[in-house]
Formats: sequence, structure tokens, C-alpha cells
Amino acid sequence: MVIGLLGLTGVDVVYACAGLGALCAAVLPTALAKRPLSLPMVFLAAGFLVFLLPFDALPALDPVRHRGVVEHLTEVCVVIALMGAGLAINRPPGWRAWSTTWRLLGLAMPLTILFTAAAAGRLVGWPPAVALLVAAALAPTDPVLAAEVRVGEPTDDDDDEDEVRFALTSEAGLNDGLAFPFVLAAIALTTASATGWSTDGLWHWVWSDILMRSVVGLAVGVGVGRLLGWMFFQASWKALRLSEHREGFVALAATFTAYGLTQLFHGYGFLAVFVAACTIRNAERGHRYHRVMHAFTDQIERLLTAVILFFVGGYIADGGLAALTWRGAVLGLVLFLLIRPAVGWAVQMQGKAAGKERAAIAFFGIRGIGSFFYLAYALGKADFAAPARELWAVVTFTVLLSVLLHGVAATPVTTRLDRSAPDGPGEGRIGAKGHPA
Repeated sequence: MVIGLLGLTGVDVVYACAGLGALCAAVLPTALAKRPLSLPMVFLAAGFLVFLLPFDALPALDPVRHRGVVEHLTEVCVVIALMGAGLAINRPPGWRAWSTTWRLLGLAMPLTILFTAAAAGRLVGWPPAVALLVAAALAPTDPVLAAEVRVGEPTDDDDDEDEVRFALTSEAGLNDGLAFPFVLAAIALTTASATGWSTDGLWHWVWSDILMRSVVGLAVGVGVGRLLGWMFFQASWKALRLSEHREGFVALAATFTAYGLTQLFHGYGFLAVFVAACTIRNAERGHRYHRVMHAFTDQIERLLTAVILFFVGGYIADGGLAALTWRGAVLGLVLFLLIRPAVGWAVQMQGKAAGKERAAIAFFGIRGIGSFFYLAYALGKADFAAPARELWAVVTFTVLLSVLLHGVAATPVTTRLDRSAPDGPGEGRIGAKGHPA
């Protein structure tokens, strides 16, 4: 009644929330730095509470009715996060230096997908294509919400990163692209159920979806990264030597150039963006321009994350979890409490990480914005033998678990790791909120 007398509309609330949200995105990372809370938790809660208010015209983002919007909004958020992650990593690429990353990518992610798909089939009773899709969507560590435990801004020290933050950042940067073959396999499986299976389809998946698309992503990422790295730091024409102009939005140009070209050549754009970012960083490792670009991507990423999670909170308030069954909820818990921790721990045996570091890496397999993208993408390509709202409920519930559990645990866990480190946290290491400690 009071709302009607005041003449307020949903649009008025959106403007107010946009302004307050932007301010919170700037203030909260520092304000919450030493508390067991996170930026995603705040915006999820804010969206949930705002959408409980009696505003009939309040715009909602339903992933079933607005699937295309969800797909592209989450896609942009992920690629920007990948650029920021690649620019932030101080450790040069190498087989030994990145050994923990290779273990997580080559062993942990496929095993997590396998066990999660098996659990989805047994617990929920989904057919193989649906089980594989949900497993592939939930397996990768998210580059967006992993900001809570990833490396901070670029520094001059190649060894200024502890193993936990480096491993989670590099894993999140690469596994979003490498999870795509399994999403495409789920699409192929649900299509083949109507036309019949064949060995030709399997070979096409191995050759095209695994090998060729990955090679294209790597090649375009390296090529774009080297070209832009030369242009930014070494070009003789001053107009091209953008590092002297110190324009942060150039990071967006690098992001969308690498992603768009790779997609045009049918490669994995997520992979290309992260590779391009690492290649640009290696072109002139100690240059301060990396900090300028990283700071810009970090700001855009935080704003997009705030928007998406605000609407996710609203979706939950509007009954987004109504289709969640107890079996689907148990699947999310099994992934969190059993599959990822056990697989993440096992693949690091004899690796570089010590016991506490290994446990932290295994636990912080964060689910988030990338999971929403994969599900939206796949549901736009094929009809799966399960209600879309049920799939969205399971994925949303699992992301909600990640936001709450990892958000609460990030600060105390990373603080304890820093205190137990031989030299304590270094200058370029981060606090639990993704900023220099």
C-alpha cells in the first residue's frame, strides 16, 4: 500500500540498486577483507531480499525464459575474468613450474566429470547425456568466483605466489576451455539418442572437439598475445605502443579480439583468452602496464559479477529452486564434500603442494558463473531428456553452496596458510578477497 502511494516502480528500484551495487562493488572487497564473507555472498543476499519486495514491475532474469541473455551475459563475464587471471599470474609457463596445474587439468577435471556423471545417473536417474552435461558444467573451477582465492595484481617477482593461489588461478584460467569438449559430448549424445550412435561420431569428437578446437584456441591465443605484446611494448610507432598511453580498456580489446577470432575459426575462445593474457604478460613481464590492464578487468568483472549474482538471488527468491529434488541436492553435496576434495587431493600426491596446501587446493574447486554459461549454451543447442528447470535448480543450488561455503571459508583458510608459510605472505600475495594483502 505504501509503495503504491509513493508511486514507486520496479524501474526505480533497478536504478537505485544499480547505483548502490556499484558503490558496494568498490567498497566491499576492502571492507570484507578480514571477515568470513565475500562479495558474491552479499550480492546474492541483496538480490534475494530485493526480489521479495512487492514490486510487480521488477525485472527478473529467468534462465529458462531468458536463456540467450543468460548465456551471453555469463559468457562476457567469464572471458573478462580469464583475461584478468592471465595478466595476474607472475609465474612464467613451464612444465615443472605449472606441474600442479597440469595435474588438476589432465587428471582432476576428467575424473571429477566421470564421477559426477556417474553419481548423477545413480542418484537422480538422469540418462547419460543429461548426467554428462551437468557434470561438465559443474566440474571446472570458476575464474570469476575463484577471485576469492586467486592471485592478486601483477608484480615483478616470478616467485611471489603461493602454490594454492597459483594453482587455483591457473586451473580456473585453463579448465573452462578444456571442459567444453565434454559439454559438446553431452550435446552429441542427446542428439545421437534419436539418430543412433556410431564410431564415426566418437572419432569426430576426439579429432574435432578435443584436438582441433584446442589447437585453434592455443594457436590464436599465442598469436594474438604475441602480436599485441609487440604492439603494446615494442612497436616503433608511438601511437601503437599503447603501454605508454596507460589506457586500461585496451584489456577489453585484447579479450574480445582473442575470443572473437577463435570463435570464428571454431576454436575454444575461453582457452584463447587466457593464453593470450599469459602471452601478453610474458612479452614484458615487469612492465607496470600489466597492472593498469588488470585493474580495469578486475573492475569490470566485479560489476558484472554483482549484476549476475543479484539476479541469481532474485531467481531464487522467485522460486528458482522449486524444481530441486532432494536427490539433486544430494548430488551437489556429493560433488562438494566428496568428489572434488577426494579427486583434487589424490591427483596431487607426490606433487609440489604440501599437506595443507593440497587440502586447500582440493577444497576450493569453486563453481560459479561458468557453470551457468555451459548449461545455457547446451540447452540452446539441443533438447535434453530432463526438465530445464530441474537442471537449472541443481546447478543453481550447487553454485549457491559454493558461494556460501567457499565464501565463509576463504578468509580463515588463506589467513592460516599465510601465517604458516615459512616467510609469511609476500608483498604480491593476496588476502582472501583478491587484493594485495
